[in-house]
Amino acid sequence: MKIVVDGFGGDYAPGEIVKGCELALKAHEELEIIITGKEEEIKKSLSSACERLIIKNADEVISYDEPPTVAIKRPNTSLGLAYDILKTEEDVVALVSAGSTGAVLAGGFLKIGRIKGVSRPALAPLLPTKKGTNVLLIDCGANADCKPINLAHFALMGSVYFSNLFSVKAPKVGLLSNGTEEGKGNELTKESYELLKKLPINFVGNIEARDIVSGEVDVVACDGFSGNIALKSIEGAASLVTRKLKEEIKSGFWSKVGALFMKRAFKNLKSSMDYTKYGGSPFIGCKKIIIKSHGDSKAETISRAIEQAMEVSSLGIMEKIEKELSEIKIEE
Repeated sequence: MKIVVDGFGGDYAPGEIVKGCELALKAHEELEIIITGKEEEIKKSLSSACERLIIKNADEVISYDEPPTVAIKRPNTSLGLAYDILKTEEDVVALVSAGSTGAVLAGGFLKIGRIKGVSRPALAPLLPTKKGTNVLLIDCGANADCKPINLAHFALMGSVYFSNLFSVKAPKVGLLSNGTEEGKGNELTKESYELLKKLPINFVGNIEARDIVSGEVDVVACDGFSGNIALKSIEGAASLVTRKLKEEIKSGFWSKVGALFMKRAFKNLKSSMDYTKYGGSPFIGCKKIIIKSHGDSKAETISRAIEQAMEVSSLGIMEKIEKELSEIKIEE
């Protein structure tokens, strides 16, 4: 299996990206990686030579403040070259990048294109829940302005993706709104609700933002604007709780003593909220697999993102999404 990795995407490129590639290659003998970026710098980051790691030189790097649609067309960038390889080489099944989210999404739209029947691809991260399960939030930032048909496609793609990834026969799909009752929400959610009721999915109705990580649903469909705000609110709340907990532990002698007895519990809590084990967010609905990792991803996260891409490919999830959409006609 061959995957292309943007060697200069992210805050710790190329060092941590290269280390992540090496970890994945050591764990999977069937894997071959093409890494793009400044060849000499990549070579300096290698711990040892590996014939299954192929370097493709690109001297330019896309910065976070560049207009995405302009940046992805700029010649000789690490991400642009990675997309060109993904598009032209049939045996390359996926792309992994921790670079500019906007540029990664623009590349997916402009260079790879949509699966037939998909109105818009969507970014869909997995989040941990209170029950120790996972929930797929789709869309979380790729599409700020949506129509009901887009949310219907998000719900359908999310259901197929979650079902195949976790072997869940009928994932529970919720629609993000400002109330659980039918009829709640703005015009977009009200019209989307009616469409989702007609789909061959296990649609359970509206869900409020506070219940996204409750574990009561498996997939939450929403527009990218609302989804991005919800995601960042969850991240902010988790960060606040972690910081306040540390402050309380350091506040006095008995707090520190108590923390010693709670060490295992704290370790388990940290592990359950650790995004590194998820790898990244798939950009679902494009013709090939695209995994967007967090900008501050280190080696373990990059390795997991590569494994995530391998898993999606081996399960044939994108092909199953295309088949599902080809069999369903959604009337707006």
